[in-house]
Amino acid sequence: MAIALGLALPAAAADAVKIGFITKFPVPFFATMENAAKDYAAANPGVEIIYGQGASATDIEGQIGLIESMVTQGVQGIALTPVDPTVATALDKAIAAGVKVVLMDNDIPGWNGRTALATTDNYAAGKIAGEYLKSVLQAGDTMGILEGVPGVPALDDRVNGMIEGLGGLDVKIVGRGATGCTEEQGISLAEDILTANPDLKSIYAACGPPAAGAAQAIKNANLAGKVLLVGFDFCCGEEEAIAAGIENATVAQFPTRMASLGVDALVRAIRGETVGSLIDSGAALVTKANMAEFK
Repeated sequence: MAIALGLALPAAAADAVKIGFITKFPVPFFATMENAAKDYAAANPGVEIIYGQGASATDIEGQIGLIESMVTQGVQGIALTPVDPTVATALDKAIAAGVKVVLMDNDIPGWNGRTALATTDNYAAGKIAGEYLKSVLQAGDTMGILEGVPGVPALDDRVNGMIEGLGGLDVKIVGRGATGCTEEQGISLAEDILTANPDLKSIYAACGPPAAGAAQAIKNANLAGKVLLVGFDFCCGEEEAIAAGIENATVAQFPTRMASLGVDALVRAIRGETVGSLIDSGAALVTKANMAEFK
């Protein structure tokens, strides 16, 4: 989802800056972020950006290798979506070499090396999903939860926020597990939960690919319209699932804005300007009724 949002950019005549831009793995959400960074660089001739991306949602060694490579290439700053808190050691080495770091999408708990964090407030966004589910479920209804990568704060927050958003509604969680934020694991876990719970009322997926996987599992089981499905990210097949009436709603982030704000903060910090330590890029509920607004 690429959404063009206004952003004040630094003057093109400012000092040249070379930065690295690293995203987690190849899905449309991170492709949108990279495209936003490219647009930023195109609008600011003094900004050179080197790009890198991991192979999967758990490619820790790949991301560490990218961080080290970019330091070797002489970047002044790195903007990245950290795949796991353990990459902090590599970032510490980068900072020791004079490189500034801006995190995007998710934080590294307990790590104080970042200049700024540009992200969705994932807990608040999860509450949006939970509040929607509260409006369509009844006490005693059952739910399956497709988590992302347990231990990744942003993904955990999406689940915990959703539960908070239910506001005490007595919903029974009958199945819950990790998906690695992949469609394949989403299909598999959703199938297991559906098989074990023939009268399942709802599924919540904390990432876009497993939400699309759950939609496929629901379709395969001929349960479209009978099982409520709410996702997160509005990507990776969710648009088609919502249009088909299989997925009821999802929470959209604004990856274009997130990346633009993150790069902008990094560039400004390198040039000696003061930037805010926390930059919220926002979130919104998407349904079939308003989906066209988010394309």
